[in-house]
Amino acid sequence: MSTTHCILIENGITYYPSGRLGNAFFRNIAVSRIAQKHDLFVEYAFHEQLAQLGIPLYVGKNRFTKTIPLNDRNYFGVLNGPQLNANLHSIGAFFQKKELTRLLYSEVMSPAFKISIMDNNPFNIRYGANNDIYMHIRLGDIAKENMNIGPEYYIKMISRIPSYDTLYISTDSKEHAIINQLVQKYPTLKIIEYGEIKTIQFASTCKHIVLSHGTFSAMIGYFGFYSDVYYPADELAGKSWSTADIFCIDGWTKINKS
Repeated sequence: MSTTHCILIENGITYYPSGRLGNAFFRNIAVSRIAQKHDLFVEYAFHEQLAQLGIPLYVGKNRFTKTIPLNDRNYFGVLNGPQLNANLHSIGAFFQKKELTRLLYSEVMSPAFKISIMDNNPFNIRYGANNDIYMHIRLGDIAKENMNIGPEYYIKMISRIPSYDTLYISTDSKEHAIINQLVQKYPTLKIIEYGEIKTIQFASTCKHIVLSHGTFSAMIGYFGFYSDVYYPADELAGKSWSTADIFCIDGWTKINKS
C-alpha cells in the first residue's frame, strides 16, 4: 500500500503529510504513475478534492508486507523498474524537481487528464471565450513585507495587458494592504471568494493568468489550457521559493524585477 495521506503510524512513529492541496497534487500524480504501472494499491491525500477537479488517480490491487520510501532520489528507479515488491511511503516527499514536474505536467496535458479536468469544471463554457485577467495573490503565511511579492508585480502585469474585460483576483488575506491598494487603483476589479476547488476551476478559464509563488498557484497555471500564464521570478520575494522547477513550463512567461 502506498500512503500519501493523513496521519500514518508505523512502529510507534507518527508521520504527518507534507503540505496542503497543492503539494498533494504533485505527490499524488507522481505516485499514481507508479501505481498504474505496478497495479499498486494506494491511499491518496485530498483524493476527494482532486476527484472534484477531474484528476484521475489510479488505485490498484497489489499490497505487500514490506514498505519502502519513495522520494525524488529513487522515483525514476521505482517507476522504470521491471517490478515492485513493496508498498511505498511517500508522505515526506514533494516530487517538484524539474524532471518530475515536466513529467507531471505532460500527464496533466494528456488527452485523458485534460478532458476529465475540463468536463468536471462547472465554468468550462468560459474556456477560450473571454478576455479576463485573473491574479492569484498569495499572502497568508507570507504576508510579511520581505516575503510577499508586493503590489508592483501585479500592477506591472496589468499594465502589460493592453486590453481586457474583467479583472479578477483571489487571495487568502482580503484585508491586507496590498489588496486595498489594488482595489483603490482598479475599483472595478472583482474579488472571487470561492473555496479552493472552485477558485482553481474558475481562475484556470481566464484568458490571462497571473500567478504568485507556491504549488496552489502552479495548479491554476497547469489547468489554464487556453490561457496566457505569467509567473514571478524568485527575486521578487525575499524568501527563496525555488519556483524554477514547478513554474518553468514551455510557453509561460517569467516576470523579472526589472
